[in-house]
Amino acid sequence: MAKMPVTPLEIRRQLLHIALGLLIVSLLNHGILDSWILFWMLAGGIIVSWISINHRIPIVGWFLDKFERKQVRPGKGVITYFIGVILALQLFPPDIAYAAILILAVGDGVSSLIGPFGKLKTRLSDKKLFEGTIAGAAFGGAAAMAFVDPAEAFIAAFIAMLFEAMEIRFNQKLLNDNVTVPLVAGTVIILLRGWNLGL
Repeated sequence: MAKMPVTPLEIRRQLLHIALGLLIVSLLNHGILDSWILFWMLAGGIIVSWISINHRIPIVGWFLDKFERKQVRPGKGVITYFIGVILALQLFPPDIAYAAILILAVGDGVSSLIGPFGKLKTRLSDKKLFEGTIAGAAFGGAAAMAFVDPAEAFIAAFIAMLFEAMEIRFNQKLLNDNVTVPLVAGTVIILLRGWNLGL
């Protein structure tokens, strides 16, 4: 969503971002994946990331070349992605967790692809563009409708994308949107149901 060139690397990254979420939700919904499998995949990914700092691992190195930004910890994006997914699965009922993961996958991915073509900056950040936020909310909400009520899906997606547009810091460190987006989306749906707004 930041105003940055839509390079081939960024296109590949965001398409992977979207595809990974769709795949994970599909496998979870069919009982092929669960939180424990994802946890061990995350643990393995952290180990591989640590080794990759000083050593090139076959196949892994190719993926890092194709999908990872330079000057960041190897595999950081995938690691934070899995953390966000696992937290959503642990904190929310399955339908809400799946919707939250789809908002992360589709909403955040689309916002990053559309945002650079926008012109209107949000008031939440000088680096974020209104068009990206709206596109992310629209597509993320549409994807989340597969598991939750349409009103829940679009309200959660919109609020999650607003949070994605902010630069939220904790102890001087910028919080990663791969973690914040699904947590915000799931929390919004829980609150909507708890308030019994008749959505």
